[in-house]
Amino acid sequence: MSAPVWLILGASSAIARAVARAAAADGADVLLAGRDTADLEASAADLRTRFGRRAAALDFDALDSTGHAAMLQRARDFAGEATLNLFLAFGTMPSQAEIDADPALIDGVIAANYTGAVNVLHRAAPMFEAQKAGALVVLTSVAGDRGRLKNYVYGSTKGALGAYLQGLRARLFRSGVPVVTVKPGPVDTAMSYGLNDMPLMAQPETVAAACLKAAKKGTEIVYVPFPWWPIMTIIKLIPERIFKKLNI
Repeated sequence: MSAPVWLILGASSAIARAVARAAAADGADVLLAGRDTADLEASAADLRTRFGRRAAALDFDALDSTGHAAMLQRARDFAGEATLNLFLAFGTMPSQAEIDADPALIDGVIAANYTGAVNVLHRAAPMFEAQKAGALVVLTSVAGDRGRLKNYVYGSTKGALGAYLQGLRARLFRSGVPVVTVKPGPVDTAMSYGLNDMPLMAQPETVAAACLKAAKKGTEIVYVPFPWWPIMTIIKLIPERIFKKLNI
């Protein structure tokens, strides 16, 4: 049987690179999709040398939906008869203070975190329905569980993406394809630079391992690390009249 293939969207991020390495170490071939193809070609070469797997780079811009279908077809052609899997890791996270100072940033946050993701996932859905195998794993955030004072614009995009994934999950369930929503808390990446004192800070490798494990098990929603599940459960239960007074 052919080795499975992982198509990684937003492959330049620290978490995406960790997923690529973990997938290749587990025997999968890898497609790295993103805007900086020179950087991704170098990463693909490293994967080929380090793990002896097929690896290649694809040009992909989440904000240019006109190119999504062609990129997905190139991924399908690369996979051939092998099972294709998809991991979506792109996004942007300006602080709430930055957005408050410059509301023009809102369009970019929505486009990267929600519109871009929905555009490419919706174009990928028929491919997975036809394949009747593989998994779609999408990186969201615990910030999407409730609109909080300190990051409600960013959180709203992740919450909207989570709602979309629920519907996509119901659609692809009928074809035997799991859709996994991964909700990490703060992760030690460039996006969280300066937030090193945040509680339960995870490493990219930890998130990557959780993503691949969830894909194999067909888990629907994963909090990383796990303590975020009880924390966010409690936060979601706080009455609005109290919650709006909290500085979180």
